[in-house]
Amino acid sequence: MPGDAEDPNAERQYHVELAPSDVAASVLLPGNPERVDVITDLWDDWEEEAHHREYRTATGTYDDTPISVTSTGIGSPSAAIAVEELARVGADTFIRVGSCGAIQPGMAVGDLVITSGAVRQEGTSREYVRDDYPAVASHEVVSALVAAAERLGHDYHVGLTMSADAFYAGQGREGFGGFEAAGSEALVEELQEANVANIEMEAAAILTLANLYGLRAGVVCSVFANRVTGEFLTEGESKAAETASLAVALLARMDEVKREAGVTEWHAGLSI
Repeated sequence: MPGDAEDPNAERQYHVELAPSDVAASVLLPGNPERVDVITDLWDDWEEEAHHREYRTATGTYDDTPISVTSTGIGSPSAAIAVEELARVGADTFIRVGSCGAIQPGMAVGDLVITSGAVRQEGTSREYVRDDYPAVASHEVVSALVAAAERLGHDYHVGLTMSADAFYAGQGREGFGGFEAAGSEALVEELQEANVANIEMEAAAILTLANLYGLRAGVVCSVFANRVTGEFLTEGESKAAETASLAVALLARMDEVKREAGVTEWHAGLSI
């Protein structure tokens, strides 16, 4: 049998600087390290475990449920590193807590978008698996996020998300000096016609890696801008943070009910 020194789960991870005792099984993944404070302000208690580069981690409890948060920085490459290393130290459930641009009418700034699946326009997930592999959220995490948003009274939408690598050209915006990438003028319209709800930069990679590794993952984002109406306002961060935190507590209860019922999957016949 391999010794502890050969076990990657026993080692402090290089980028996030975490060991197995530092994190809970469920981890929230905001992009901005400053958003960690928005999230932990809602918890019963917490302690900062590490802060290295863009990766800032705190662990505590919410509604008596163990919970952690690790910031991932901007984009899928750094988010994938976080998922890889957090999984190595024992995390098995991930919820991205982010911001996004809505591209459908009727989605107000400050609303929440709960991702059911993602368009993999980013390049990170392509280095893991073929292009036609789907980036799908865990049905249990989606259910918990919906239940949490309902209980908290937050306006939300469930739908498809597009994840891009570039904030400007990759999302159909002009670059410096009016530069326009090929096809950028039609990008948003094509996504709208395909019933995609929003655009952000990390969901597809997080969901793809979670599915590849047999882990649970989901995404809840606050709408900061609507590309249809032109509205822009950095509002709703605390709504997404509160919804994700409550979802972790609901998932813990769901897991308990599954164990009591002797089943492995959450379904409509069970109640919490």
